[in-house]
Amino acid sequence: MTATLDLDTSLAERAVQARKLVIDMAASPRGCHLGGSLSVLDILIAALHRCELDDGTQVVLSKGHAAAGLYAALHVSGILPQNPAPLYGQLGHPYTGHPGPKVPGVLFPTGSLGHGVPYAAGWALARRLGGQGGLGIAVAGDGELQEGLVWETCQVAAAQRLGNFVLVVDRNGGQNDGLVRDISPLPNLAARFAAFGFETAEVDGHDLTALSAVLSGDRSTAERPLAVIADTVKGKGVPAVEGKAGSHYVTIDAARAAKWKRMIR
Repeated sequence: MTATLDLDTSLAERAVQARKLVIDMAASPRGCHLGGSLSVLDILIAALHRCELDDGTQVVLSKGHAAAGLYAALHVSGILPQNPAPLYGQLGHPYTGHPGPKVPGVLFPTGSLGHGVPYAAGWALARRLGGQGGLGIAVAGDGELQEGLVWETCQVAAAQRLGNFVLVVDRNGGQNDGLVRDISPLPNLAARFAAFGFETAEVDGHDLTALSAVLSGDRSTAERPLAVIADTVKGKGVPAVEGKAGSHYVTIDAARAAKWKRMIR
C-alpha cells in the first residue's frame, strides 16, 4: 500500500510540474496548443511511466499539436534532461509546435493527424516479429478519429492480432473548429472499437492511478489490441480555460502565466 501511495504521489507531482511548464510555453512569443496539451498530460505521464519497465515500450503522441504537453511530460519523467520551456519555439532548438525525433524520447515525427497511430502499430508489429516485448502506445485525440487512417490501422492491428498495440484516446470533446459532437459525433465509441476487434476500457483521463493500471498489464500473450477511452477536460488544471474551446491555442503574458501557475494543484 505504501509503495502504491508513493507512486501515486510521485506521478501527481510530475503532473503538477508538467502543467506549469506548459503554461510557461503558452507564455512564449508564439504561444502553444494549451487546451489539448493540458488534457493529455496525465495520459502521457502514465504512458511514459509504463516505459520505465524498459521493455521496449514506445509512446507516440499522434495528436502532435499537443507537443508542449509531450515536452513537459518527457522532462518531468526524466527522459528529457533539458527544460524545454525557456527554449520552446526558439530558432536552433528542437522544441517546435510539433514533435520530431531530435527531441530525446521522440522516435517519430507527428503533426499530420492520424499518422502516429500506424507508427505505434508498426512498432508493436516489429517488436512481435522480432520476438521482443513491449507495447506500441498511440495517444490520439477524439477529433483525430475523423481521420480514416486511424480506422484503417485499427483494422490491420486487429487482423494481425496485435495485442501489444494500445490506442489511448484523449476524449476532451474539442477540436480546432469547435466541439466534436457538433462536427462529427462519436457515439458508442467503445462499441465501435469492439466491432473492430479491440479490447476496450474507459477511464477518467486525469486519474493517474486508473491510467497506470490499465497501461501496466502484461500484454505479451494478448491477441486483441486495446483501445483506452480516456475522458478528459480541455485545459485541465487552469479554471479560467477548463472546457473552453478558446483554450485550443493560447498566447499569454508573463503575469497571467504566473497567476495560472498558482492555481495548479
